Amino acid sequence: MLLSEQSYKKIDREVAKYPPDHKESAVMAALAIAQDEKGWLPPEVMQDVADYLGMPAIAVQEVATFYNMYNVKPVGKYKITVCTNLPCALSGGEHAGHYLQEKLGIGYRATSADGQFTLVEGECMGACADAPVMLVNNKRMCSLMSDSKIDELIDTLVEEAKK
Repeated sequence: MLLSEQSYKKIDREVAKYPPDHKESAVMAALAIAQDEKGWLPPEVMQDVADYLGMPAIAVQEVATFYNMYNVKPVGKYKITVCTNLPCALSGGEHAGHYLQEKLGIGYRATSADGQFTLVEGECMGACADAPVMLVNNKRMCSLMSDSKIDELIDTLVEEAKK
């Protein structure tokens, strides 16, 4: 057992939403819970989730590598996903991405030297009217991201990291 008792209890709550013979239906939620605890999904954690749900490890790995919300490699404390889909790109997303790259000193799919920030490109986040949009750690949507709002976001995240 590689996760905390609390995480397994959360997974059990997700499993309970499905018929008893379909525990594997909770795989996405279980991976999210594991990632919240560990920060990413190393192979041994994916194996543990597979064992816990009674499914093949390859099936868990297929889910984890298909969806970009799962981190199968270590990432920074803050993973910032910039929507680069066409509506966002045409509404400032390309500029926002370049601005972030310059500000953080990293390219896409890279992590800052201090380990605080990982920057990735993302597909449509369903908020085209609020473009450009970004997602922090798959949970915090940031809309209408001008240079000044990006500066404010980074400053806030740096302050959060100090706590």
